[in-house]
Amino acid sequence: MTSIIAPFHDAAGWERALYAFLAEKERRSGSRRTVEGYSRMLQHFFGSLGKPPDKVTGQEVFAWAYGKGLSGKEPSAVTIGARLACLSSFYRFLIRMEIVASNPCDQIQRPKTSPSPPKGLSAEQIQRLLSVVPDTATGLRDRAIILTLTLTGRRRSEVLNLKAVDIMQDGGLFYTYRGKGGKQGKRELPRPAFEAIQAALAAFGKDLASMAPDESLWPSGTNNGRGVSSGTFYCNLRRYLKRAGLPPAGVHILRHSAAKLRRDVGETVEDVSRFLDHSSLAVTTVYLQRLEGQEDRSWGKVAEAIGV
Repeated sequence: MTSIIAPFHDAAGWERALYAFLAEKERRSGSRRTVEGYSRMLQHFFGSLGKPPDKVTGQEVFAWAYGKGLSGKEPSAVTIGARLACLSSFYRFLIRMEIVASNPCDQIQRPKTSPSPPKGLSAEQIQRLLSVVPDTATGLRDRAIILTLTLTGRRRSEVLNLKAVDIMQDGGLFYTYRGKGGKQGKRELPRPAFEAIQAALAAFGKDLASMAPDESLWPSGTNNGRGVSSGTFYCNLRRYLKRAGLPPAGVHILRHSAAKLRRDVGETVEDVSRFLDHSSLAVTTVYLQRLEGQEDRSWGKVAEAIGV
C-alpha cells in the first residue's frame, strides 16, 4: 500500500497507526477483501484531503462521503454508508489507542437504506448450479467450494481460508476454522464436501497427506499455495449462476441456502442458530424472518371476523 499520510507532520506515526488498524481489521474479520476495500477508501479520503486524521472536520467527512466518486456518479446510500463505516471504524481505533480524542464521523447522519431481502437457493436450484460447473481442475475446485459452503453454512472467508492443516481425520472427519471476531471452531466435515475436496486436489496433482500444513485447500496453480482468491471465485460463481439460469448473486447466497435447506428438512430455529454460529437466537430469528418471510398466524381469524 502506498503512503497516504506522508506529507503530514509525524507521518511515520500515522502510517504505523494505519497499518495497525488494517492488521487488526484483517485479524478480526478474516477477510482480506474487506481490508483491501478499507485500504482503498482510506487512501482516497486522506490522499485527496491532504490532512492528518486529527485535523479532519465533520464537514470534510460529509463532503467526501456524499461526494461523487471516480465514476462521476452520485453515490448510493449503500456506498455512503460503506464510506462512513470505514472511516468511523478507523477513528474508533485511533480513539482506543488514545491517538485522537474524537470521531468526526459522529457528526454525520447515516442515510437510510432498504436492504434487499436475502434469498436462498432451493435444493433443485443447487443441483442446477452444480450441473453447469465444468469437469476441469478449476471446475472441480469450485464445485468443492460450493458444496463446502452449502453443507457447512460457513462464511466465505471461513471456507476460502481453509488450509490442509485444518482437516482432521483422527476419530472422525472434522475441520477447524476461524469465525467472525476471531472465534475458533471445530465442526464435522460433511463427507460429500470432503470427497469433492479430494477430487479437486487430485485434479491439481495434490493430496492432503503430502501437502504443506499451511497450503490452501483450494489450489489455483499460479500463486504458490495461497489458493484461489475471493474475487476469482466470486466471478466464477456469477458465471455458473448465469449458465444455470439463476439470478445473479454473491457468495453469501450459499450461506443463505444452507440455512434455508436446513429449515426445509425440518431443523428448528435453535438448530439453525447453532449451525450458523450466530451469537444469539434472536439474530437467527431475524435472519430467518428476512430469508423466509415472517409467518402471520392471525390473519385467518381476522378475516373470519370481518366476513371475508
